[in-house]
Amino acid sequence: MAKEQSSDALQRLKTAIQKQNPERLYVFYGEEVFLMHHYLEQLRKILVDEVTESFNFHSLNSETFDILSFADAVENLPMMADRTMVLVDEIDLFKLSEDTRNKIVDVISDIPEYCTVVFTYETTPWKPDKRQKKLWDAINTNGVIVEFAKQNQRDLVNWITRHFASHKKQISSDLCTYLIDITDGTMTSLSGEISKIAAYSGADTITRSDIDAVTEPVLDAVVFRMTDYLSAGEYGKALQTLQKLLKMQQEPIAILGAIGGHFRRLSTARTLSENGRGYGELMKLCGIADYPARKAMDAARRFSPKFCAKAAELIIETDYRMKTSYDDPERLLEMLILQLAEVARNG
Repeated sequence: MAKEQSSDALQRLKTAIQKQNPERLYVFYGEEVFLMHHYLEQLRKILVDEVTESFNFHSLNSETFDILSFADAVENLPMMADRTMVLVDEIDLFKLSEDTRNKIVDVISDIPEYCTVVFTYETTPWKPDKRQKKLWDAINTNGVIVEFAKQNQRDLVNWITRHFASHKKQISSDLCTYLIDITDGTMTSLSGEISKIAAYSGADTITRSDIDAVTEPVLDAVVFRMTDYLSAGEYGKALQTLQKLLKMQQEPIAILGAIGGHFRRLSTARTLSENGRGYGELMKLCGIADYPARKAMDAARRFSPKFCAKAAELIIETDYRMKTSYDDPERLLEMLILQLAEVARNG
């Protein structure tokens, strides 16, 4: 059953679950851990039941995995059921010994019809070494490789709306977008924030003040807000935002790194815009999602090329001084914001 890694792998997984006819081998990886766990649970529900789970569900990880245990788990006949499931967490197959890899090839090339094997990569990167052709071909031919990537803004807005509705709360699309903006945009983080906001709000409709009261913005979101203040000429608010970050005990070097990364994206966005290119190119070049790419393209239009070049120069100078001098890192950051404000003021 030849399979290839493709963008429709997730849809094939959904279809298999709907038909209650999963494949024999899956590889799950990606940034959206919430989705990974969701589909793992869906597979588990159709493959094993609570009564016989202890006999028919086998879980292995870095501490318990060895080739004999794995082969035994795959070959074990189902007990008082039709199927079995073998879950293998965080095992980098391509870093195992050659002898072990060869034995794994034998096992995954002949998985019984009653068994489904799932390799998951939540913290360990999934980086197949295709030079190890025998192992790669066995995985690619016999399995379905599913990436759980961050969802796009439209899908996330719909998902957030549904989850607030499950708490009997309403939320506007604009506030859904705002919540995505100030978090890391993953369902894992958002699900926790939704629960907190819903519990905090005493009304049927969520407001921005409800979100701000219980949600702590991620560093990149705060830095973006700071540059928005600079572009709007609200230099005092930009400095206050920096001081808020420092009070949150963010490391100065991490704040500077976020500022540097943000201005690099703005500079790239500015260049793309001047050459008639859109946010899609920025997504590819900077590896960011559609919403932050759109925001960066919009923000970049408010800064001149001269400002972007001078900002890069000032950030590099601040980085050098922070790493080589005895000057207070927090003071250096404040000086950077004041210098950026002066450059923005002068166009």
